[in-house]
Formats: sequence, C-alpha cells, structure tokens
Amino acid sequence: MNSITSFLVLVLLLAGAVAGVYISPYLAPCFLVAAVLLGSTLKMANAWQKFVILRAGKLQSAKGPGLFMILPVIDSVTAVIDERIQTTAFNAEQALTKDTVPVNVDAIIFWHVNDAEKAALAITDYRQAIDRVSQTSLREMIGASMLSTLLSDRKASDEQLREEIGAKTAAWGIAVMSVEVRDVAIPVALQDAMSRQAQAEREKQARMILGSAEAIVAAKFVEAAAIYEGHPQALQLRAMNIIYETTKERGATILMPSSMVDSMNPVAISFAVAGADPVNSTPGLKTAA
Repeated sequence: MNSITSFLVLVLLLAGAVAGVYISPYLAPCFLVAAVLLGSTLKMANAWQKFVILRAGKLQSAKGPGLFMILPVIDSVTAVIDERIQTTAFNAEQALTKDTVPVNVDAIIFWHVNDAEKAALAITDYRQAIDRVSQTSLREMIGASMLSTLLSDRKASDEQLREEIGAKTAAWGIAVMSVEVRDVAIPVALQDAMSRQAQAEREKQARMILGSAEAIVAAKFVEAAAIYEGHPQALQLRAMNIIYETTKERGATILMPSSMVDSMNPVAISFAVAGADPVNSTPGLKTAA
C-alpha cells in the first residue's frame, strides 16, 4: 500500500471512530468498509513503474505512473515492472575459442523493459532469462571467434553480443542497449608465450629501423665523400672544425696523428699560432730570441 492510500485509509478509520463515538455507533462499520475498499482499490505507481492488471484472469491493461483505481476482487495486480535501465553481469569460464584456447570472459549487459505486458506474461522470470541468454550467447560468440580477434577487437564483439541477445529478448518486451566485455583472461603459460612473441616482434622491428638508419647514414657519407673528393679545401675546413669542436671543453687533451695534421697544411697553422710571417720565415729554422 502506498503512502497516499495509507493516509486516506487512516483518515477514514479515524473519522469512523469519531463518528461512532459522537454521532452513532452504526456509522463506524460504514467507515471501516469504505477504508477497506479504498485500500484495495486505489493504487499508485512511481514514474519508472508499470502495474500489469488482470481482470478475471485476462489482461486488462498496464497502468502507471501515478494514481489509478482497480475493481476490488475482479481486478488483480499480477506484476510490477521496473522500466529503468538495468545492468546484469555474466561470464563464461573455460570457454574454447575457435583456435581451441580456453578463456575466461566477464561481460555486462545494459537493458530495460519497453513492453511491460510482454515482460509480465510472455515469460516467467525475465531477469533470470536474460542472464541465461547472455551466458549462452557469450559462449557461442567465443566459440566462433579467434583469440586474436577476441583480444584486439572488443567493439565488434560487443556489437555482436548486443545484436544476438537483443534478437532473443525482443519477444519478451526487453530492449538491449549495449553489451560490454570487461575482461578476457587467458592461461598464464599462453600469456608468457605471447609476451615473448611480442618482445621478439619489437626487437625485429627495432633492428629493421636501425638497419634503415644505417643505410641512410652510409648513403649520406658516400655523398659527402664525393663532395670532399672534388673540393679538398672543404675537407680541410671540415677537419679544422672537428678539431675546434673537440677542444672547446676546458682541460681537454687531444692527440692527433701526424697524417691528419699534414692534411690540414701544418706549416700555415704553425706560423699562425706562433704569430710569425710565413713569407719571411724559412721552414725548419728557428728564430733567434
């Protein structure tokens, strides 16, 4: 009994008690009968509820939300249907995929009742039926899918389950909004093998990238060598730049082979360092202090 009906019944009972005491004791039974009839006649459904009414065993209507009245004795409320979105978790344990790999899959389904009359009359317990149908459809989907597809393409699996379960529950007045696969667990030994395979693939890709980079660098070196071959001065300037870059750090000691110094015209460099004039100086002679 809802709060409004309870309040009205209480008012009638109090009015009958007052009338029986102060007016006439014969009025009290009348108020009592009216309270009983009101309590069995006036019903109230919440905004998310539908009351399925049978009249003499036959479907009369589905009423709600709000206040409504039924005929006592003749009418009966056979089911109160909640039309809000519901969630049901289901799983499949040790189900074999198409490539015979045992997996444990957990999923959740979002659904709601869109036809209260069918949900009340077409099936005994629609909640239990949804759970059973979901588990069966999940096992069928796993058996028809490869493990790689099941792991990588979750959205396709979700959509397939939604369509299959929705087609089976439509006759019960139930609409499936979405199905989401939450977890796919595979054996530990297979996880290790897949991890090693993934590491090998990454190592292979890294080596291929490194080889491509080496080929590009080698091609650039060949191109630079061709340029230096035709321009010896460019090679000397490049060598001097390398020496400059290596001696920028303080306290660094650089040992260079004599052939490298000769290639950079050591006579001119030595005169430049000593501050002497290479025209007036004779190679191999020391200047007097």
